[in-house]
Amino acid sequence: MEFSTQSTTDLAKIQTQALSVGVFKNQELSDAAQQIDQASNGAIRAVLEAEFKADAKTHLVLRHLDGVAAQRIVLIGLGEKAKYNAKAHAAAESVFASYCKSASITEAVSTLASIDVAQNTVADRARAAAQAVGYANYAYDATLSKKNEDKSIEKFAVWSAPTLTAETQTGLTHGKAIADGVNFTRLLADLPPNVCTPTYLAQAAKKLGEEFDSLKVEILERKQIEALKMGSFLSVAKGSEEPPVFIIIKHSPAQASDEAPLVLVGKGLTFDAGGISLKPAANMDEMKYDMGGAASVLGAMRAVAELNLNREIIGVIASCENMPSGKANKPGDVVTSMAGKTIEILNTDAEGRLVLCDALTYVERFNPAAVINIATLTGACIVALGDINSGLFSNNDALAEQVKEASQQTNDGVWQLPITDEYQAKLKSNFADIANIGSPGAGSITAACFLARFTEKYPWAHLDVAGTAWNSGANKGATGRPVPVLVQYLINQCAE
Repeated sequence: MEFSTQSTTDLAKIQTQALSVGVFKNQELSDAAQQIDQASNGAIRAVLEAEFKADAKTHLVLRHLDGVAAQRIVLIGLGEKAKYNAKAHAAAESVFASYCKSASITEAVSTLASIDVAQNTVADRARAAAQAVGYANYAYDATLSKKNEDKSIEKFAVWSAPTLTAETQTGLTHGKAIADGVNFTRLLADLPPNVCTPTYLAQAAKKLGEEFDSLKVEILERKQIEALKMGSFLSVAKGSEEPPVFIIIKHSPAQASDEAPLVLVGKGLTFDAGGISLKPAANMDEMKYDMGGAASVLGAMRAVAELNLNREIIGVIASCENMPSGKANKPGDVVTSMAGKTIEILNTDAEGRLVLCDALTYVERFNPAAVINIATLTGACIVALGDINSGLFSNNDALAEQVKEASQQTNDGVWQLPITDEYQAKLKSNFADIANIGSPGAGSITAACFLARFTEKYPWAHLDVAGTAWNSGANKGATGRPVPVLVQYLINQCAE
C-alpha cells in the first residue's frame, strides 16, 4: 500500500476513482461536501432530500457528477454532529475503505480527516484512515484451494490543509505500520493449528529478522529451556508431541537511545485442548487462537521495525501446545517455576499463566523500563468485558495510564481491573507456594494476581485479550488486537 497526502485546494479537480466526503444528519455538510455540492450544482443536497439520511456507518455513491473530476463521490454518513468523535471518525473511514475494497477500487482519496474532532489531531485521524485501509485489504486464503483474486487498495491519499501535510503524513506512516502489524497477527492467528505450531511461530520470527535489519532473533529449544529451569512452562508442554520454543526478538536500531528497553511478552499456546481438564468439544477449534498474545507480539515487533523506533524493544514468546496425554499435567501436580516458586496445578486448563510466569521471570535480565504481557488468558474476562474492551491490569499507575492513552488514540479499547491483596489471598495453596487458580469468582483478576507474583522487579501491565483477539460466528477470524494499542504505546514512549 502507498499512502500520501493531498492538499489541492479545489477538491472538484482531484482525479481519483473514489473521493469520500462526510455528511452529518439534518443535511449538514462537511466543508469538503460543500465544495463538491457547489461544483456539481447541488447534486449532494438533492440526494439528501430524497434518499440519504446520513446515519452513522452508511454511505451512498454518486457517479460521474458534472463539474467533478473524481469518478465517484462517496457520501459517508456521520450521524449527529454533536456525537461525532474519534471512534465515529474511525468507523467512517472503515466504511469508505470497505466500500473501496468491495468495489475493486485500487486508488482513492478521503477528505474525512479534515473534519475536526475533539481531542483528536489530524495525525490521529490520518492514522485511523491508514488503519482502515490496511484492515480492509486483509483476506485470508492461506489454506484455501482457490486464492483470493480481489483487487486491493494500492494507493490511498488523505486530503488536508497544506499547513498540516507533515502531521498528516506522520499519521499515515504510523497507521500503515500498525495495519501491517495487525494483518501479520491476523494471518498467524487464523492459520490452523496443524500449520501454525510452536515451530512455525519460531520460523515466522526468524523471517521477520531476515526482513528487517534492526531485528535480531534467538530461538531457545527444549534443552535450553530446561537449562533455564522453566519447570512451569515445560510442565504444560510435556503433554504434546510438538516441541516447545522460547522466542526472543530484539529491535536494536542503529541510533538507539540509552534508555532501558521496553518488553512485550506473549502467550503462545498454538492449541489449547485444556489438558487433562479437557475443554468441551463445542467451539474447541477456536483454541487455535490461544496464541493470539504471541501473534500480537510478533505483529507489534513488525510495526516497530517498519517504523524503526529509536529505542531497544524486546519481544518474548513462550510457545507450546496444551494437550491431554499420559505425560500431561494432572490436577494436583506441583511444579517449580523459573523463579523457584512452587505451583499447585488445580486446573490444567489454567495453563497460560504457567507458561507466562517463566517468561516474565526470564525478562528480568533485561532490566526493563516496563513490561507488557498479552494473553488470551481467561474466559472470565469475556464475562466481565465481552468483546469490546481488553482487560488491563497493572502494578504501576503511570504505566496503566500510558496504555490507556494509547488505547484512546487508536480506538483499541482497554478497561482496567484491580489486583489488590484481597484477591491475592484467593490463590492460597496448602501444598505449594501458590495455586494456579483462585477460589470461585473474579477469575480474570486472580489470573492477573498470579502473574503479578512474578513481576515485582519492574513496572508491568497485563492485557487479557480473550474476548478481543478474535471474532466468533459467521465472521470468525482474528482481529489483530491489541497490536494498535501496543504499537501506539511504544511510539509514544519513543517520542518522549
